Amino acid sequence: MLDWIDYRKQLMGRIGEIAKLSPDTVKGYQTLSSAGQKTGHLDAKTHELIALAIAVTTRCDGCITVHTAEALKQGATREEIAEALGVAVALNAGAALVYSARVMDAVAANQA
Repeated sequence: MLDWIDYRKQLMGRIGEIAKLSPDTVKGYQTLSSAGQKTGHLDAKTHELIALAIAVTTRCDGCITVHTAEALKQGATREEIAEALGVAVALNAGAALVYSARVMDAVAANQA
């Protein structure tokens, strides 16, 4: 298994390098990242649980390490994290089912 803590440290270092080379890129990301939190409709823990589910669906290890640490910091329990991940699993399965229907539609179109 990956050493998530070490990976997060290495990742932050590399992102720091990118910030020096292309500061507006990282500033733009930070603006996007914090924009939703300004409305105050969801608490920080809920944001992090959503972020973890999305991290799984987008297969982003960097997102996983950063948002796992933050979710725990915001008080998320293992059980809450597991439930959020269950949503990610279901949506990935749902997306596969939807795209399976698209394949069958392509099959029908090619057989017409």
